[in-house]
Amino acid sequence: MITTSMISLRDFINRRRRVTYALIDDAMAQALMDNNSPTEGLDNFDEWTIDLRKLNMGEAFAQGAFRKLYRGTYNGEDVAIKILERPENDPGKAQLMEQQFQQEVMMLATLKHSNIVHFIGACRKPMVWCIVTEYAKGGSVRQFLMKRHNRSVPLKLAVKQALDVARGMAYVHGLGLIHRDLKSDNLLIFGDKSIKIADFGVARIEVQTEGMTPETGTYRWMAPEMIQHRPYTQKVAVYSFGIVLWELITGMLPFQNMTAVQAAFAVVNKGVRPIIPNDCLPVLSEIMTRCWDANPDVRPPFTDIVGMLENAETEIMTTVRKARFRCCLTQPMTAD
Repeated sequence: MITTSMISLRDFINRRRRVTYALIDDAMAQALMDNNSPTEGLDNFDEWTIDLRKLNMGEAFAQGAFRKLYRGTYNGEDVAIKILERPENDPGKAQLMEQQFQQEVMMLATLKHSNIVHFIGACRKPMVWCIVTEYAKGGSVRQFLMKRHNRSVPLKLAVKQALDVARGMAYVHGLGLIHRDLKSDNLLIFGDKSIKIADFGVARIEVQTEGMTPETGTYRWMAPEMIQHRPYTQKVAVYSFGIVLWELITGMLPFQNMTAVQAAFAVVNKGVRPIIPNDCLPVLSEIMTRCWDANPDVRPPFTDIVGMLENAETEIMTTVRKARFRCCLTQPMTAD
């Protein structure tokens, strides 16, 4: 059992280093790659313990509360390396984060689907936990849309990518599991423009320990019952999917004229939802409207959503091949 008393990330900085020069002052990377500290796997998942000798770390490309994401290689393959920092002065929070880390590893080791990010392995060190997955060169859907400067995605691609998400989520729900933080930041784009779902654990840590602060931005995708801390089911992910589909169709940030907290208030107390473009295909409009209904029972299961999107794909191929959605930037981006 790894003990953490009297240990902190700072204690690792002056020990032997096996990271690039760019990470020379990165305490989290140092803590992971330190040769003098023990490396542990997870009970019953020893086969997924990564061999740190085969891991080469590059620079960090994203970070949040108690975590950083790095690009690197493992056995010569491009990978994403997620390092989670153990809180030094909050044993309760550290215990919760370790439970969620273990849960995410168990889920990733279980999930085998073309639209779920491929799991490489994980390990635990005295002050950090690490999860390694395949690397998505296209970044997240949110990053992709930001680079397009609010320009809509070609309709055919938008529906194809929405289908990727729906199929992945149908698989997850079919196993009785739930993704409580489905949003465009957690959807990764690969070389063939396909989408894979990521982040099955850490987001939930932030929900529980940070009270869903505005900085996380998650409120923009969150179902009303979850915002209100009421009992919820898998249908919270269906609500979030409706918002993601709207993003793909319009290219815009949900509730962009509001802060995240204002959006949460408007969703719960005023029934506000993003405005659907006038030229939206009826089948896509129906999917969004049903997905983000305030009543979870009205929201369709992902198996139904897949069928509806396949119908939309067929309609696009046969009748509106060159169509693209154009969302007027001058009109308000919410509707109640």
